Amino acid sequence: MIPYSRQTLSETDVHVVMDALHSDWITQGPWVERFEQKLAEVCGARFAVAVSSGTAALHLACLAAGIGEGDTVVVPTLTFVASANCVLYCGGRPALLDISPDTLNLDVGALQALFRKDKGLKAVIPVHFGGLPCQMQSIVHLARERGVVVIEDACHALGARWNDDSGVWHRVGSCSHSDMACFSFHPVKHITTGEGGAVLTNHEHLYCKLKTLRSHGIVKDPRELKAGSGHWYYEMRMLGFNYRITDFQCALGFSQLNHLSEWVARRRLIAAQYRSAFGDAPWIRCQREPDGFESSYHLMVIQVEKRDAFYKRLREKGFGVQVHYIPVHLQPYYQQQFGWRADDLPRATAYYQKAISLPLFPTLTDEEVGSVIAAVKQTAQELGVG
Repeated sequence: MIPYSRQTLSETDVHVVMDALHSDWITQGPWVERFEQKLAEVCGARFAVAVSSGTAALHLACLAAGIGEGDTVVVPTLTFVASANCVLYCGGRPALLDISPDTLNLDVGALQALFRKDKGLKAVIPVHFGGLPCQMQSIVHLARERGVVVIEDACHALGARWNDDSGVWHRVGSCSHSDMACFSFHPVKHITTGEGGAVLTNHEHLYCKLKTLRSHGIVKDPRELKAGSGHWYYEMRMLGFNYRITDFQCALGFSQLNHLSEWVARRRLIAAQYRSAFGDAPWIRCQREPDGFESSYHLMVIQVEKRDAFYKRLREKGFGVQVHYIPVHLQPYYQQQFGWRADDLPRATAYYQKAISLPLFPTLTDEEVGSVIAAVKQTAQELGVG
């Protein structure tokens, strides 16, 4: 079966990891800082803090932003549950918003209406769904007028970029239009550390806070200690977590970053093949990539009628398609706790009823892409939708 995604590992990656394992450090050693510095450089940000997962990154970003009991944070409903759960972890309340039916990203018009209605919003977490950057210029303009923190959920979008009104290109993760940006390095993402994530920022005070929160809230630097002495001494300054990532994971991530441009280019080429094959066929819909926005294509999502039957037949034919995602407002927990209903956010609900993610990863061959395209077209004919 051809999966919807898989990790890409080279012999060089294996050798780098083995070297790290044979060193004196396998936890918080020199590879962590090397990876952080390289990631920040690749994205164009000042600072990066590597952590144990993308979820940990989102949680720490919310904590660093000061989100606490009763704070309201805007989150698009079309995302993995971690984007909203991170707000709950801090005692806040996610304000779920609908999506644009074309880009599948946060509906900026709905955000603007919410800002007019609710003057007490603390933060907004735009999700770059599938690798397509959100309208960050518009989002940050709305947020800055009201002192609202902007935390990018960029877990799908490493290597993506967008063009502002002045013609300047911005890399996702540069934090040019946000306070922080969060990434995931799960095996199906653009690069992997096995499990892992990172928070990027241009603000030194957030960087220092994130590093402290990552490791139990403990400070060890003698220059920052308020009392005590001795090499063994440390102080717990805040309630933090053990969200540390290992040295050998960061060695893998460092090696993988060398291939990022190549792998994103391949993903974009595969997506272009899909788009060309399906064209303007009325029975299929693809996520729109507007002019001035370059997706890094974590996902290749299509929308079709009779989705459940479509999904079943494609998997029977050997294609490991998937569905991304069940919108947060349809999850039983959120419905029970907050009273959400399917028709509250109709565009995301309608999307979910038709969505399928096709295979997309750098080592997918042109022949395999062709076989996926043929299977999709054949299945559409079999089901009478194409």
